[in-house]
Amino acid sequence: MMPTRHLYVVRHGAADTWGNLTPEGERQTAFLGDRLSRSPITAVWHSPLPRAVRTAALLSTHLPGVPVAEAPELIDHVPHVPATPPPAWAGFFDGYSTDEAAAGERLADSLTARFARPAETETHEVLVTHAYQVAWLVRHALGAPADRWLAMSCGNAALTALQFREGTPPALLVYNDMSHLPEDLRWTGFGPGPRP
Repeated sequence: MMPTRHLYVVRHGAADTWGNLTPEGERQTAFLGDRLSRSPITAVWHSPLPRAVRTAALLSTHLPGVPVAEAPELIDHVPHVPATPPPAWAGFFDGYSTDEAAAGERLADSLTARFARPAETETHEVLVTHAYQVAWLVRHALGAPADRWLAMSCGNAALTALQFREGTPPALLVYNDMSHLPEDLRWTGFGPGPRP
């Protein structure tokens, strides 16, 4: 049987305006850690930003003996700037230079080149990252156009599961799953509005 790369892609727990986990973010991470402890995790990779570093450290308390390391490709960045942004995003992209857009594209390419591919052996890796990177990995796995990342939101401490195996297309098993979180800790990291 061909080895499968299992990716458990998670957005960091809820954070304050300075990028540090809030008490709610720490609680979210504890529930996520409990859920992940039931899977045969082989590695935890995290963004270098403090909210992701702390999330990974808290997850590691539920995953004894599992190596935890930084992966610079997971840092928060804009992976793709459309030539004509949708009107709702026009203000967000206002002022982005072509150099900044190119740098974001290079980071996005390095992210998919490193993680969105089969591995030589069976692996179960947790990627602690940010909303845009979760969206980018999902968009890539589905073969969707580059600007589709704009339409995907991701909650804090939500779980997305992807699989990569030689000879088959990538598989999206779970997207933005918050079932491990109690009701009061779900839907953080989103704008205001009704929830399904």
